[in-house]
Formats: sequence, structure tokens, C-alpha cells
Amino acid sequence: MAMFASAAAPAEARHQRRSRRPLSTLAAWFIGEIEAEQACWFLWLPVAFGLGIAAYFALAFEPPLLALSAIVVGAVALHAMGRRAGLLSLATGTLLAAASGALVAKLRSDTMAAPVLLRQIGPVEVRGWIELIEPRPTNGQRITLQLLSMGELSPEHWPHRVRIRTRSADPLLKPGMPIRIKATLAGPAPPSLPGDFDFGRMAWFSALGGIGLAQSAAVIDEHAGVPPWSVSARGPIERVRQYITNRIMAALPGEKGAIAAALITGERGAISDATNQAYRDSGLFHILSISGLHMVIMAGAVFYSLRLILAAFPSIALRYPIKKWAAAGAILGALGYLLISGSSPATVRSYITITIIFIAILLDRPAIALRNVAISALAILIVFPEYLFDAGFQMSYAAVVALISIYEWLQRRAERRDRARERGAIWHAVAFVGGSLLTTAIAGLAVAPFGIYQFHNTQLYAMLANLVAIPICNILVMPSALAVLVALPFGLETWPLWLMGMGIDGMTAVAQYVAVLPGAVAKTIAIPTSSFVFILAGGLWLLLWARPWRILGLVPIAVGILLSPTLPRPDVIIGRDGTTVGVRDASGKLSVLASRGSAFEVTRWLENDGDRRKPADASDAKAFICDPLGCTTSVKGRRVIISATPAASRDDCAAAGILVLRYARPRGCGAADASVLDPASLRAGGVHALYVEAGGVRTESVAGTRGKRPWSILADPAAYRDRAEAANVTSRLAGFAGLERRFRTDQPDADDDRSRPIGDDPE
Repeated sequence: MAMFASAAAPAEARHQRRSRRPLSTLAAWFIGEIEAEQACWFLWLPVAFGLGIAAYFALAFEPPLLALSAIVVGAVALHAMGRRAGLLSLATGTLLAAASGALVAKLRSDTMAAPVLLRQIGPVEVRGWIELIEPRPTNGQRITLQLLSMGELSPEHWPHRVRIRTRSADPLLKPGMPIRIKATLAGPAPPSLPGDFDFGRMAWFSALGGIGLAQSAAVIDEHAGVPPWSVSARGPIERVRQYITNRIMAALPGEKGAIAAALITGERGAISDATNQAYRDSGLFHILSISGLHMVIMAGAVFYSLRLILAAFPSIALRYPIKKWAAAGAILGALGYLLISGSSPATVRSYITITIIFIAILLDRPAIALRNVAISALAILIVFPEYLFDAGFQMSYAAVVALISIYEWLQRRAERRDRARERGAIWHAVAFVGGSLLTTAIAGLAVAPFGIYQFHNTQLYAMLANLVAIPICNILVMPSALAVLVALPFGLETWPLWLMGMGIDGMTAVAQYVAVLPGAVAKTIAIPTSSFVFILAGGLWLLLWARPWRILGLVPIAVGILLSPTLPRPDVIIGRDGTTVGVRDASGKLSVLASRGSAFEVTRWLENDGDRRKPADASDAKAFICDPLGCTTSVKGRRVIISATPAASRDDCAAAGILVLRYARPRGCGAADASVLDPASLRAGGVHALYVEAGGVRTESVAGTRGKRPWSILADPAAYRDRAEAANVTSRLAGFAGLERRFRTDQPDADDDRSRPIGDDPE
């Protein structure tokens, strides 16, 4: 037996070596590919930095600054020790970038700390300086105020700024003016569903602590004193913007003027909901939001105009670097457009990106390159880490990275095949049309996952709409807009505005035609975050590497697509007021028992389901049996009771599988397996989503998914008292938030009064 054992041992060892060999070969191949891609390592720096930011925001608690600082110091030490070790240097550098991203996000959050209203107050007299005036499609204005005082509240409880919707427009109000106005105010609203878009977090990074409705007309406050430096600096710019907007609307009234103002001054408030929806459904809504497209056209027009003018003088063109002079002038022109257009987040992103491109020209570096895109993304995330979750940021960089990466790959293939020889006019025409189609297709595919994840829909004919509308915008509309800005100081803006209006008519006609085509908008059920992360990771792998192994990125993309329909949908949704309840019927549709003022909340529920119905259509009285004591229904064999009065509490508490109380919970109410929600638990937790499973009812709440973070007042009201003390110092720094206070991201319907904490919209 010993002999057989000794003979078998070497054979077993050889078998183990053979079985390990493929694994070691695969590891060696992987390491070799990574090291061969060293030129692309830098492109992953903003990705690693963004992972750190995402990790900070994903935490359920607020991490200590000292702990994050210690992690960064440790990562610096590790990177210093392994910086000459190739792959180890990449690993430690990735760790350092991620730790730095988390630390920057923490510092940004602490810097923006300012009081937030914890409850509805008012009517209360609000005194402050006007920072921003936004027109609305019908009546009224939306005024953003930097506060001087608020009723009887002590200074440590004043928000740094509030946003108030007025019932009528006052043309005499100007940015920078001190005013007094009575308003009913509340804090920014929490998400409408657990895991839904968090307006409160966005408002936190704008130092916006209150939103509400005016109860009186604004009057000039003659005793306000000297305005803060941020108002003094920004006021003249905002007045110029308002003046330009008024001149545009006077020369080009109606919807055309509203769109022209949106493209020049960034003021979209006067565009009607119907037009906004048409542009949105056709996939052209990005045209109405000043972003990379508009900034490139404006800055590019300045660059080429200056270069053409300088080239007309041989004594200058032959002696001096006129291309660099034109680039410097374009940077200044882009800065002017940034200020005139309102400095929205999308415009700030675009300005940083275009500035880096022109700086590359000044340094004799390639202008259009993935490296410059990575630098701009990193610069934006360092200054505004919260932009990582902005849909506009995500979609802009997805489209740009995809376009540059694929065209670089096509260019390398063309060079290898010697396609640079002379071609005829027909070939060039075909190439132009084909390039336009390819560009639209690439951009559409790149942004589609973000549209599905963020908005739960996709525009199926966006490629068709963009193919027609973008040339109109590029050739006619935006050059006319530049001409308007040049002619306006001389009172000659009428003719360029007329030309611009013709182009706007063309774009709007395209939007309206495409928007009503059958199946123009495909509503999709919300997909899980894991699915989105897999698709995103695969896309980055496919686009950021240069070698053939990049094709492996298709694997996680496929996994993400397979995971997309796996997100469970709640069987019962209970609104934060306890009076709006949605239950899922046997067909899978939500039937809603809605209260007044719940339309926005119900809309978000339906969008999450990929449901095309309006809130009124989802209200199904047949799904509930109601009487003066309350309402009842059933979900998956479990009885759901909405109890309206304590008179029925004993019977309701005994019979319900899911019980929603509109009064304080009685002692001992609810069976062992019953889920009982009363006003106190709904105020503390916000909207609740309930899942009826084999083992009972699983409950998720908005507060649970938000965690105890600075912007989640709802989750931990006691934390406000600690922050209020720090806010006395840090709120002074919030005045520097002038660039991002407009917070007009491209989130779903972000330009609407999405918080709506106080009943229905006044219209």
C-alpha cells in the first residue's frame, strides 16, 4: 500500500500543477494586459475618484472627518512605498484616488452646512436679498432669497437661502434688491420613494433650506443694510441676464422668445409645459438646457472668428501664434457666456471642459482627446463632488467619452488601411451623412442606460429627431444667438432674433412631430442599481482601454441587461402624509387612494413602475371599500386597512395584516405579523414601501435608505441641533455657492417646484 501511495503522490502533484496552470496563465495574461495599457491608466483616475465619492454618499451614517483624513494619509504612504512597482503602483494609486474622493465629498458637505427648516412655518415675514428671479410659464415668479431674517426664528435657525413662488409677477423686482415678503415655508421634500431621487440632498449642496409659497406681494426693504459680498458680486450679472431676457422676449414674444431666452440666458422658466414635454419625448430636451453643445458652438464660433480676423492681417499671422491668441479669446468668450447663461451646473461643467480643451491648444497638445476629458471630469468632481449623481453630468460624459473613444478607434483603423488618399465629392457627402448618423447613434446608445436608470424611459426616435434638429441648432440657431449678443448693445438684435426664431420654429416642429409618433417614448420599469453598475462598468472597460481585450466589457454589460428586470416592486406604498396609499392589484398595476396635493408623489410612483397613466387615472375607487371609518382592500391575501378614526381601532388592529392609522397608534395595536404605520412613524420614516413575501411583510422607508446624513433631516431631526451650531460659521461660506445655487440639473422635471411641501401648486 505504501508503494502505491508513493507512486500516486507525484501523479496527484502533477495533476494539481496542470489544473493550476490555466489559472496562473490567465493571471499572467491579465497582468500583462494591464501593464501594456499603462498609457490609459490616467483615464481611470476620475473613475477611481468618483468611486470614493459614491462610497461616501452610499454610507448610512456621516463618517468623521478625522477618519477619512487618516485613510487618505495611509493611502499616500502605501502609494509612496509602491510607486515604482508597476501594478502595485496602480492598485495603491486607485486606493489613494478613491480615498481622496471620499474626503473631498465630506469637506464639500461640511462646507455647505446651513440650517434647514424642520417643519412647515408661516405665514411668516421673510427678509432677504434677491439672488435670482425666474419667470414661470403662466403667472408668478420664483424668487431665490439670501436671508436677512425670518419671523421670530433665532438666527441659528434661519436657512441661508429660500426659494419662494409668487402668485403674480412683479417686473420691478431686480436681483440684488432687499425685499420683505410673507410666505409659508417648509424644508426641501424628501424622496417620493425609498431610493428615489433625493431633492433634499441636492438642496443641501445649494444651501437651500426652505421652499414655499408667497402669501403677499414683495416690498422693498429699506432697512436691510449692506448686502453680503456674494449678492453684491452676483447682483449686477443677474440684472444683466434679466435685462437681456426681457429684450429677447420683447423682440420675439411667445414660445419662440421663451426658447431663445433659454438658449442665451439659460432662463427656461417661461417655456410651457407642453413644449417642454414635446422636446423631452422627442429626445431633444438637451437642446433647451445650456450644456456642452451650446458652449462648444459659442466658444468655437469665437475661436474661429478671431482666428479668421487675425489671419486677414499677414503681418500678424506670420509673426505671432494667432491660433493660441484665438484660444485665449475663446476662453474669455466662454467665460462671458457662462456668466450670461446663469452658471447652471451643466454650463459650469461645459465651461470647465471647453477651457481645458483650449488650454491644450495653448500648450500645443491635442485638443480632442480622452485625456482632456478625464482632466475636466476630475476637475469638476474635485470642486463639485455632488455632480457625480447629476444625470446631466453622467449623460454628458457618457456621450463624449463614447464618441471620442470610438472615433479614435476608427481613425487608427483608417490609418492602418491607408484611407487618407483623395476622395471624391460624393464620397465626402456620404461620409458626412454617415458620420452624422453614427454620431447620433453612438451618443444615443451611450446615454440610454442613464435615461432608463434615472428617468425610467427612453426616446425611441431620438436619433431621428437629433439628426434633423441638431444641424438646425448648429448652423442657424446658435450662431444667431451669438449675433444677438453682439448686436444687442447697439439695439440691433431684432434681425438676428428673427433668424433665430426661424430655427427655433424648425426645431420645435421636429420635436412636436416626433413626440407624437406611435411608441415615441418607451416607459420602463425601474432597474436595480446593481444592473446599472454592471452596465456602467462594462461601458467604461469597453471605452477607456485601447487594446483588443476591451471587448470583455461586453460581458458585464450583458450581465447588467440580464439583471435589469429583477428589481422587486412594492406591493403597498404609503405616502408620507398617510392619506395617500397605493396597492398593487393582481395585474401588477398600482391602484391609488390619493389625497389632495399628492399628484407629484403619485407621478413618481407610476414612473417607477414604467406606467404611462396620469395620477388621476391611477385613482381606482373600486380597489378600495370605504366608509366613514376608513378603507380596506387586500394584497396577495393580506388585508390592508386604512383606519380613519379611533372608533374602529379595536377591530382594525385585530383584523389587519397591514394597517395604516391616521391617528396615534393605540397601545397593543396590531398582531405579531401585522405592519402598523401611524402618523408618527410616517413623519419619522417618510414614504414606506411594503413587500408581501412568504415570510411576512418586508418594509423599506425613505429614512432607512437615506441614512442619518446631513441632508436627511427627516431621518434624524435631533441631528439638526448639532449642525445649527456649526452652521453659524459654515453658512458664511455658503455664499460662495453662487455658481451652483440654480441647481437645475437634468434630473426628471428638475425645473419644476419638485419639493412642493405645501399643498398644490398655486396654478
